[in-house]
Amino acid sequence: MPSLSLRIELDPEGRIGPGKIELLEQIAAQGSISAAGRAMAMSYRRAWELVEELNTLFGKPVVERQTGGRNGGGARVTDLGQALIMRFRAVEQAATAAASEHLAALQAEIDRPTDS
Repeated sequence: MPSLSLRIELDPEGRIGPGKIELLEQIAAQGSISAAGRAMAMSYRRAWELVEELNTLFGKPVVERQTGGRNGGGARVTDLGQALIMRFRAVEQAATAAASEHLAALQAEIDRPTDS
């Protein structure tokens, strides 16, 4: 079945898409930027760059690093980050629902035997 992949362009030059949202979800689940990156087969550096991009875009932290502790530091997704995940997934779900009839029609075209 065809599916949608959503990317939201934000002013002035930022954008969010499924990769950044998955990274935030992984950070929330793993409690660590490096563990989230590993779960996505992404380097720590790349994961950190994406987090910094989001923090800069929104002008406040979407992810906060936590320092120290017996097991070292970690990271947590802020309330803003959680809202970003929720809103992106809601828009994604609404877009998929709105397009479902058209996606089904595309699949029907794919499944239709050719006239040979």
